[in-house]
Amino acid sequence: MAVTRIDADRLVPGDGDPVPNATVVFDGPTITYAGPTAGAPDVAADTTVRADTVMPGLWDTHTHFMGLPRGVVNLEALLTQTPHIGILRAAKDAVAALEAGFTSVREVGGYGALLSIAIEEGVTPGPHVYGAGAGISQTAGHGDFHGVSPADANALTERHWGAPALADGPDDCRRVVRRQLRLGAKVIKVCASGGVMSQVDHPIHQQFTAEELSAIVEEAARADRAVAAHCHGKPGIMAAIEAGVRTIEHGSYLDEEAAAAMKETGTILVPTRWIVEHLAAVGRAQGMPEYAAAKLDAIVQRHAEAVATAISAGVTIACGTDIWGAGMWGRNGEELAHLVELGMTPLEAIRAATATGPLTLGPQAPRSGVLAAGYDADVITVAGDPTTDIRVLADPSRIVDVWKAGVRVKGG
Repeated sequence: MAVTRIDADRLVPGDGDPVPNATVVFDGPTITYAGPTAGAPDVAADTTVRADTVMPGLWDTHTHFMGLPRGVVNLEALLTQTPHIGILRAAKDAVAALEAGFTSVREVGGYGALLSIAIEEGVTPGPHVYGAGAGISQTAGHGDFHGVSPADANALTERHWGAPALADGPDDCRRVVRRQLRLGAKVIKVCASGGVMSQVDHPIHQQFTAEELSAIVEEAARADRAVAAHCHGKPGIMAAIEAGVRTIEHGSYLDEEAAAAMKETGTILVPTRWIVEHLAAVGRAQGMPEYAAAKLDAIVQRHAEAVATAISAGVTIACGTDIWGAGMWGRNGEELAHLVELGMTPLEAIRAATATGPLTLGPQAPRSGVLAAGYDADVITVAGDPTTDIRVLADPSRIVDVWKAGVRVKGG
């Protein structure tokens, strides 16, 4: 195997304080040393790199490989998109993520479970993708497309693979979870509240009963899969926590009580502030449906307050953007700046995008997100110091080198 040595002005380990004048050594896909240069092993390196900053590859834990064209902000465009062109577009989006330093993504509804097979086979480049297959929605829920009949909405998942799947009742919920496992899903996604981009529901309302949510979590757990729960409203947040989900996505109406429950149970928040800011800035201009724009207007400030509450309460937070289409991918690093704006230190935001990322997968978590001996050699070098200027991680041009499983995929 090829030995790589990186000497840097600073090592940002993902978990812990930065180390000045540091070195990382990896032999193939595994890190063998990460620490002060003075203590680095005297081994012959096939490749030696000098860098400002060396750190773990980044994680985006809420994404969608839907393959929607640039500027499309209406998810019902999936109704007319063929999955073949969607997957081809998504493959290009995966490259953009990798070039931005994101060596791992948790994909919570879309073509990711299938795209990951092509990436793992070397057919197309991309990050490690941990896909959910289809997000699970109740009838009339966040994942139900109201532009078609209920029967056609159910059939859509069969035709698009990664489009939302409808389930009603505990037994049906178990069946739909099993169908995602059949696709190779590494995580299960459920819509436990209404949403912004769906037509007739309200973000604050709980979706799925306690029995249905428990059935989804139990079925997933039997296959060692964690559950990610889309939740804006507090009723859905509390029900999802009670059912045992691993992560709460969005959390717009989270309050002190919900934050305390999340901290007590170890439930992780994935705020996705990026998509809120993005849609507030360009949504209407790019054709966002008015029903969605009105719901977004109502949560923009409330979501910021909720994330700040979670940060202040010490809830574990993972970086996630809710990016879904062309023109969005590659901007993933902007989420770290949003987390800092809402109360995190730069080092805390980096931890959210590195060491915390694998924790969102529960038993499926790889040894990733940390620069330490024995961990996966997913590594990036950065021009500048993200611990003092977090925005350097939002600029793909400042991501100088990227290694995925010890293989250099950018730089050199």
